[in-house]
Amino acid sequence: MSRNLKYMKTNYQLYLLVLPALILLIVFKYVPMYGAIIAFKDFNPLQGIMGSPWIGWKNFEKFMSTPDFMDLLKNTLKLSAFGLIFGFPVPIILALMIHRIKRVSIKKNIQLVLYAPNFISVVVVVGIVFIFLSPVGPVNRFITFLGGDSISFMTEPSYFRSIYIISDIWQFAGWASIVYLAALSNVSQDLIDAAKIDGANILKQIRHIDLPSIKPIMVIQFILAAGNIMSLGFEKAYLLQTSMNLPTSEILPTYVYKIGLQMGDYGYSTAIGLFNAVINVILLISVNQIVKRLNEGEGI
Repeated sequence: MSRNLKYMKTNYQLYLLVLPALILLIVFKYVPMYGAIIAFKDFNPLQGIMGSPWIGWKNFEKFMSTPDFMDLLKNTLKLSAFGLIFGFPVPIILALMIHRIKRVSIKKNIQLVLYAPNFISVVVVVGIVFIFLSPVGPVNRFITFLGGDSISFMTEPSYFRSIYIISDIWQFAGWASIVYLAALSNVSQDLIDAAKIDGANILKQIRHIDLPSIKPIMVIQFILAAGNIMSLGFEKAYLLQTSMNLPTSEILPTYVYKIGLQMGDYGYSTAIGLFNAVINVILLISVNQIVKRLNEGEGI
C-alpha cells in the first residue's frame, strides 16, 4: 500500500491528466446507474424514484410474458448477428487492400472516399436510402430497365435486414479499417522482402505476414462487437421503420423508445433496457472466455 502511495505521489501528473476523463466517466456512466432502480418500481414522476412503490420483478415478468417478447428478441439477435457476420470482415479486407496500394496519391484518394460516409448523419443516410430504394428511385429504375417489376423495398419486411446491414457497412466499414491500417503500417518491410525472395505471392504474404500482425486487434474488436450484439443503433432502425416492415424492424431499442418516451411507462422501459444490458454483459464474458480458449489464452 505504501509503495502504491509513493508511486502515486511521484507520478501525480499522470493521475491529474487522467482525472478529467475519470470524472466524466463517473458522472455520465456510473451516476445514471442509480436510475436503474425504477425498473423494480411502479415509477411515478410525481413521487420520484425513492417515493415510488417497489414491485420487484413484475416489470421483467410483464416483458417476458408479452406476446412480442420472442419476436423482439429474435429480431434484435438476427439483425446484430447478421451485421457482425457480414460486417466484421469488411474493414479487415479493406485495410489489407489499401495497405497494398503503393502510390500514395491514389491511396489517399481511396481512403478519403471510404472514410467520408462515416461523417454523414444517420438521418441523411436514411434519407439517401429512401430516395435510392423508392418505387421511382435509381434502383427500381434499373430493375425495370432490365425487364423486372418495381420492388417496394421499404415496405417489405424481408428486405429490412439487408438494407440496414448494407447501409451500415457502407457508412462505417471504411472508418473501422483505420485501426487495422495502423497495425499494418508497423509490419516490417524486411519480412515482406524476405517473403518475396522466397517466392511468396501477395495472397501468401497476406496470410503469413499481414493477418498475423493484425490478429490481436481482430480478436479484441471481435470480442467487443460480439459483446455489443444487443446494442444496436436505435436511430437508424427507428428511421428505417415503416408501418409495413415492423415484423422485422421492431427491435428492443425501438421498443424501449416507444414504451418509455412515447407511452410514458418509464419503469417498464427501464426494465427492458436493463434486461438488454445484462444480456450484453453475459455475451461479452462468454465470447471472451471462448476466444481465450481458442486463442491460447489471449483475450480482453
